[in-house]
Amino acid sequence: MSLELVAYGAFFLTMALTYAITALGLNVQWGQTGLFNVGVAGFVAIGAYTSALLTTPDDPARFGGFSLPIVVGWAGGAVMASIASFLIGALTIRLRADYLAIATFGAAVVVQLAALNLEPLTGGPFGIGFIPRPFAELAGEPLTFSLLNLGVLVVVVAATYLLLERLARSPWGRVLRAIREDEQAALALGKNATRFRLQAFALGGGIMGLAGAAQAHFIGFIAPENYLPILTFQVWAMLIVGGSGNNRGAILGAVLVWGIWAASAGAVSAIFPPGQQARAAALQIVMIGVALCAILLLRSRGILGEERVVSRHLGKLGREPARLLTEENEKASDVRNP
Repeated sequence: MSLELVAYGAFFLTMALTYAITALGLNVQWGQTGLFNVGVAGFVAIGAYTSALLTTPDDPARFGGFSLPIVVGWAGGAVMASIASFLIGALTIRLRADYLAIATFGAAVVVQLAALNLEPLTGGPFGIGFIPRPFAELAGEPLTFSLLNLGVLVVVVAATYLLLERLARSPWGRVLRAIREDEQAALALGKNATRFRLQAFALGGGIMGLAGAAQAHFIGFIAPENYLPILTFQVWAMLIVGGSGNNRGAILGAVLVWGIWAASAGAVSAIFPPGQQARAAALQIVMIGVALCAILLLRSRGILGEERVVSRHLGKLGREPARLLTEENEKASDVRNP
């Protein structure tokens, strides 16, 4: 029994980390740049379907089936989602706030409907099966199989996190935050706000596509109903709970919210009879909503919150005046009280 629990725990964390990658992509767009993307599900779907078409065996009923390595599929999914993000962003990036949200939501709906109706390409409502899974030859050993898959996701998440942390502390990342906080000031300094926003939107979309590709291969099957707007809601809840603008917060929020989702699904199955479980599943959304409200009431910036200083040089500059001011205050106090 203990081995089964460990195997399930590894599977749970594997799925949570695929959502963590998606939340990291959204953090680039919203947390770093302030782009209100409500089309997360669409970019995840593009990455998943691209990778599936590249890596699955030949199927005469649809296009694709190139049987390429999984790594090629993941890279292809990320690149295709990034290209789609760039094209969508080129048309919508100048929109503000709710208008951008409406445009990206519409794009996600178009992607989901295309996946549902383009049966020769996507399999239509039947989806795409036989997606190769990493270490599939070890599927007969659940514990080893789950731990190895978890190890792969840990490496991918760690690499993505380190890359984004490096970018956030680079001049490029500081320009993104400057544009988010005060666009007019950034423009006055000669920064092209549209170009930087478009770069961030494409990068975030590519990371979401990578997450979709990884998730497709760990599940082994994808269908259009996997990419409904509820997926976008989940990812936004993960980022807000963990802390928008903080990459560690995005990862932590993904694990916590996915844990609430999985626990609530188990509670619904245990409490409600089979005939009522479909309607009772809406309680999962209610529980996430309650958790989101509680976090915002207790910690308005999320569990971890955004790091205000993103450069070690700025941190040193900020500490030095404070130290000098403290010394001056102490000297003045000594003069007044000899």
